[in-house]
Amino acid sequence: MNFQPNEITEQVAQTARDFARQYIKPYIMEWDESQEFPLHIFKELGKLGMMGVLVPEVYGGAGLSYFEYNAIIQEISKVCGSIGLSVAAHNSLCTNHILSFGTETQKKQWLPKLATAEWLGAWGLTEPNTGSDAGNMKTTAVKDGDDWLLNGTKSWITHGKTGDIAVVICRTGEPRTSGNSTAFVVERNTAGFLAGKKENKLGMRASETAEMIFDNCRIPDANRLGEVGDGFRQAMKILDGGRISIAALSIGIAKGAYEAALQYAQERHQFDQPISNFQGISFKLADMATEIMASDLLVWQSCDLKNRGEKVTKQGAMAKYYASEIAVKTANDAVQIFGGYGYTKDFPVEKYYRDAKLCTIGEGTSEIQKLVISREVLQG
Repeated sequence: MNFQPNEITEQVAQTARDFARQYIKPYIMEWDESQEFPLHIFKELGKLGMMGVLVPEVYGGAGLSYFEYNAIIQEISKVCGSIGLSVAAHNSLCTNHILSFGTETQKKQWLPKLATAEWLGAWGLTEPNTGSDAGNMKTTAVKDGDDWLLNGTKSWITHGKTGDIAVVICRTGEPRTSGNSTAFVVERNTAGFLAGKKENKLGMRASETAEMIFDNCRIPDANRLGEVGDGFRQAMKILDGGRISIAALSIGIAKGAYEAALQYAQERHQFDQPISNFQGISFKLADMATEIMASDLLVWQSCDLKNRGEKVTKQGAMAKYYASEIAVKTANDAVQIFGGYGYTKDFPVEKYYRDAKLCTIGEGTSEIQKLVISREVLQG
């Protein structure tokens, strides 16, 4: 495949780059310190088509490819990982789940509001005691006439408090049995749909993470996505694509940390010369540049497969695993290059350092990615 961005991808990347520099960069530390979730930013991104990147134009979206999506996430995350994370969660999880598994009626009902950011989306799979162990989830959906009653709590949910609409995976069968979960769409104003605790996080502090609580929440069967019992299979397919966005998020953070470290190493002088002249520093920069490029190529391959409608389970897991680990390593080395200044909030690398760690945890830990990759490799 051709790894050079085409004109459309370049234009989209430049738009995202300009927006991030003008409307996000001046406020990142203010939002980070206060844990403010800047909802107005996502409304503006919606006007640019960046909250419905993959949604076809017929449903109000931008109708772009995964190449453009990757570029948008990277450019925003180079400036602020928190905003990149929220853009990724809205597009890849909630919106894409409805796009992938909704009926035509459901798509027409919900996608236009999501694609324009009139509504912000959330996606609920994880629970307090069931992260990777989704087959044992406690949140249940029980059929009651033509409706479903939802009860339980979802945790670590991006936009769990502010989101206007959520796709929620609920158990509709016995624990640890095959086909025991189903996906539903729940609108925020539904009785019994409550916001719980907002998490006080190490990093990604301007991206809202909160509980979603369901207390005898009644929704019509028309809000069910796909067949009863198909929820976990749907979720795994959504995560395949979602992991590409977390890889892009990781690369954006890594590039931001690397570029800051590169500039600092050329400006900072010790022993009457820039510290970039010292092999201990220059070799760190060489490793950063090489590993970021390798991550980029893994993501480009995953995007290419996704655009062609091919299976992306192994490649998406590889891209997410490698890029997220490299983001942490790059941010760590960037702090080291800055020395004592890197440990202060006066310079940007401490925030990259804090934000990067989430990438190795969210949408499947690095250990889960290794599990996915090894299964794919062993199955041939």
